[in-house]
Amino acid sequence: MSKIKKPKHIAVAGNIGAGKTTLTELLSKHYRWIPHFEDVDQNPYLFDFYEDMPRWSFNLQIFFLNSRLTQLLEIKRGTETVIQDRTIYEDAHIFAPNLHEMGLMSKRDFDNYFDFFQSLRQLIEPPDLLIYLQASVPTLVGQIQKRGREYEENIRLDYLKRLNDYYNKWIEGYKEGPLLVINVDQNKFAEQEEDLGEIISKIDSQLYGLF
Repeated sequence: MSKIKKPKHIAVAGNIGAGKTTLTELLSKHYRWIPHFEDVDQNPYLFDFYEDMPRWSFNLQIFFLNSRLTQLLEIKRGTETVIQDRTIYEDAHIFAPNLHEMGLMSKRDFDNYFDFFQSLRQLIEPPDLLIYLQASVPTLVGQIQKRGREYEENIRLDYLKRLNDYYNKWIEGYKEGPLLVINVDQNKFAEQEEDLGEIISKIDSQLYGLF
């Protein structure tokens, strides 16, 4: 029997408040995968961005693109399986186009940014499995309020809804590799152990062909 190829890169995608970090933590413990989190505290642009989005949107997106690329290069060099909280695709297909459409990033900056992403994309490999946490806006709002991050207090409902629309459009067209969609309105993996178990058995079947 041929040996099952060991996955190296699992990625968790989803809108603000969908539960990416929580799921990343839970799965890294279960599978002993190395977690890579979004470094919110070390981001030098985030606070300024929420104060003045048009001024800082391009800088913020370049910072995200670079930090995500650095993570991908680390994953490629390493020998262990890594689970990544948010992907490089989300910056380019969701956050940057949304900023541009809302008039918060100029066309010149967006075109420059997206061309740069398209060049980088040819150098990177997609994840062995992408897990997308799909959630309605009320669920997102509830989870954002629960964690009480200061800079997220001003996030508007229409902003979350627009991001959700971009996410769903991106996932519908996602052809990079294996995909697992989890409906977070129904699956309460953070509180319910059996809901987490359901996700784990789906991951097992996707990665290892176990049923």
